[in-house]
Amino acid sequence: MSVRELVVLGTASQVPTRHRNHNGYLLRWDAEGLLFDPGEGTQRQMLRAGVAAHDINRICVTHFHGDHSLGLAGVIQRINLDRVPHEITAHYPASGRRFFERLRYATAYRETVSLAEGPVTGDGVLATTPAYTLEARRLSHPVESFGYRLTEPDGRRMLPERLAEHGIRGPDVGRLQREGSVRGVTLAEVSEERRGQRFAFIMDTRLCEGVHALAAGCDLLVIESTFLDEDERLAVDHGHLTAGQAARVARDAGVRHLVLTHFSQRYADAGEFERQARAAGYEGELTVAKDLMRIPVPKRAA
Repeated sequence: MSVRELVVLGTASQVPTRHRNHNGYLLRWDAEGLLFDPGEGTQRQMLRAGVAAHDINRICVTHFHGDHSLGLAGVIQRINLDRVPHEITAHYPASGRRFFERLRYATAYRETVSLAEGPVTGDGVLATTPAYTLEARRLSHPVESFGYRLTEPDGRRMLPERLAEHGIRGPDVGRLQREGSVRGVTLAEVSEERRGQRFAFIMDTRLCEGVHALAAGCDLLVIESTFLDEDERLAVDHGHLTAGQAARVARDAGVRHLVLTHFSQRYADAGEFERQARAAGYEGELTVAKDLMRIPVPKRAA
């Protein structure tokens, strides 16, 4: 049975707290796992969350600040220690290649796994598989940063009543899906378009074109909200978003489930992020992320 869910490994920003580890997020997408922004301590958080090195197929780093990348060294060495049998691809800003290489070879270890590199040089598609297309968009931060978006191909939903009307049943249904027609009945006559699911991951950034492009029409949006609205000036100066800004992006983009994360340690009441997001007019499903949460990708809309 396929699983599509986000496993939250860490939700702090620059400084971890007693309750929030540095960043780390694993997206389970059917048979694959995409690990986003493994900050310091990610390997231990994986253990606590029941995530194995074998669950990782791609690593996606938004930028090379420590809270988003210092865990790479441990994760890469664990992948090799556990002899993961499949190739893993690492995506990261090409301008930070020297940081990636330093983290990849931070200490001595035995390399047993094929780790491919897919540096990100600009906006565009990074990979296309039968299950999804992965693309990147440039964000606005003091160092080069990219957000990531995963889009499932559109498909078709079979309509039982129309199948019955045309007398199509059993093995003929599968044949119709494979070949496009059976006994003069076309697939379009007995099905309707099913829009593919969409996921986006947006970390450290000011408001910019890339933020809106990544969020558009997402079923699940994971987005930083480092600051509360009263500190918007600080957010702009340091290249971050507030809770209200993130919520307005989600509202305008038609996001179904909004996940706020990457919280500054200066705030004691995490509930204020939800209150400000609601005050900004976002009415969809909303989660203020906590470490070790599991958040399912919303089921397809009817």
